[in-house]
Amino acid sequence: MVVINEDTFEEKVSFKLSRLNVFIFGGFFTILLITLTSLLIAFTPLKEYIPGYSSARLTKQATDLVIKVDSLENILAVNSVYINRVKEVLIGDVSGFTFDRDSVLETIQFDKDSLPINSTEIDSLFRTEIEREDKYSFFEEAKKDIDIVFFAPVTGVITAQYNIDEKHYAVDIAVKKGTPVKAVADGRVIFADWTPATGHVIILEHSEGYTSIYKHNGTLNKEQGDLVKSGEVIASSGSTGELTTGPHLHFELWSDSYPVNPVNFIDFE
Repeated sequence: MVVINEDTFEEKVSFKLSRLNVFIFGGFFTILLITLTSLLIAFTPLKEYIPGYSSARLTKQATDLVIKVDSLENILAVNSVYINRVKEVLIGDVSGFTFDRDSVLETIQFDKDSLPINSTEIDSLFRTEIEREDKYSFFEEAKKDIDIVFFAPVTGVITAQYNIDEKHYAVDIAVKKGTPVKAVADGRVIFADWTPATGHVIILEHSEGYTSIYKHNGTLNKEQGDLVKSGEVIASSGSTGELTTGPHLHFELWSDSYPVNPVNFIDFE
């Protein structure tokens, strides 16, 4: 093989080819091409386009996304349960039961003398000493003040009593339109919005698992997330919603997601 100048036909380079030379040159070129291709794929982003091959960065991103999706699913599940509970409270679609706090306390009382305990003289002296100390204990007095006390949201005549059979888990108090509606206890507003059936509705969450609901209000003075004090005005009475027959307050009281008779806790008259 001869390489010549095209203009002067001068011979520049000449090679004597043979089968061995062609094989060596072809093999060397092939190895060089494979090496360069491997380096190009290994040290450039081109390797990400190869099916089945992913970079460490993409793997980390995929792992982070999986963790975020799992967290979002948990949050969505919790919010779904919360929304369903609020929905059940709003439409009254729950199974109720009669709850009287005084009767429950009476059922759990027992006679300590009937217990089969054989106490020694040392035990008796120790018990007497402890009872004498607890009698004047400030901690015992502090515990008694923890029980929540409810105040009447409005004062008026009850026109509809709490009735489980009719799924009326509330009392309706007839009042004049615009009467201030007050919070029955300290708490936080967890719902404050309009519903077609019950008009302006506001729901408060209190301590010890209690929830109070105020429906058919004319206006709302608080928003979701607000903190309220006992006796603070949260709305004004009205006759809003499709299920109203006149100005009144539809008041519900719930304990640990179960409706209770508000009359057992509050004096409305």
